[in-house]
Amino acid sequence: MMKVILCTFLILLLVPFSQAFSAEVTDTPSTLTVSLKNESQFVYQDAEGYTVVVGLAENKNPLTPVTNVKIQVNFYDDYDSAPLEVVQGYTTLEVIAPNGKSTYSIRSQTPNPNITQASVSLLGFDSSEAKQKGLTVYSTSVFSDYSFRFSGILENGGAPNSDTNVYLAFYDGFEPPRFLGVYTIELGDVDPNAEISFEFNEVIDSRAVGFFLFAESNIFSSDLVDIKIPPSQIPDKLVTISNVFLEDSNGNKLSELSVGSPVNIKSETWIQFAADQQSDETAYTYYVQVKESGKLPYVEYVGKFDGRFIGTGLETQTIDWIPEKTGLFFIETFVWDRNNVPIADQGPFVLVVVS
Repeated sequence: MMKVILCTFLILLLVPFSQAFSAEVTDTPSTLTVSLKNESQFVYQDAEGYTVVVGLAENKNPLTPVTNVKIQVNFYDDYDSAPLEVVQGYTTLEVIAPNGKSTYSIRSQTPNPNITQASVSLLGFDSSEAKQKGLTVYSTSVFSDYSFRFSGILENGGAPNSDTNVYLAFYDGFEPPRFLGVYTIELGDVDPNAEISFEFNEVIDSRAVGFFLFAESNIFSSDLVDIKIPPSQIPDKLVTISNVFLEDSNGNKLSELSVGSPVNIKSETWIQFAADQQSDETAYTYYVQVKESGKLPYVEYVGKFDGRFIGTGLETQTIDWIPEKTGLFFIETFVWDRNNVPIADQGPFVLVVVS
């Protein structure tokens, strides 16, 4: 039973979770003023276990702004045609300008792990008075390492504002891009002719290549500023798996194994520098996966070891395995951080015969 659980766990981790979702979009006819951009939609599970649908709405009217753009999301599992949840929400911007666009981000009501699909539909909208472009936003610093750090300035025009928000809408490298998440920085009341500094420091989706920066208040809005994310300052790999070998309980190296006989799978790993530069410490999870050789390799065993690299240098990891069937097998090794991000290239393959 433990073997099955560990196998399932590693397979799930090796596949980005968001790709396990299926998203169905019910778009509005092109003759209507507002439509939902199917290709921009993205569905993911957040850190708290809620399912989030992110996408883009477009106002196709060249003359009239729209407001109260209401969107409905039905959340489903894989077994029932009836939705598990029905959630309604609105676009990020209160008012979408003529020929303008706005993101939306709608979250499930509960952190339900059974949700695997989502369908999105437009419920309605109203015409609106236009908001003047009285706000200007721009960046002063963009930096990416283990989190994304960004600072910027909001400039207000000649009138007092309330309910002022700055938004960052991250997108990936697809063409057209998908929106991976929308974050809000609340600034509240802003005086006339004021300049307000703001900062953002969060762990974002690693697939993000850029973001749109924009702002809106009770009376003003801003243009969308497209900002590219610079290359990460994290070194590509912190750890190198330099050696993988098999030993019996007496420390003798093995090249052939017997069914039912315990064996130690050992790896030597070099840590080059710490992920946490302040504590000189790197928490990691070391995985071993044993597969039966063949056209469709069967996962025979998965084991893991949680540890911490202190400083730099050589570390050795050991995982026990008891072969249960004869045949030719190959062993794979991985080192990930506690956010399930690889911090080492996959270790060298080891072929072993079990007789």
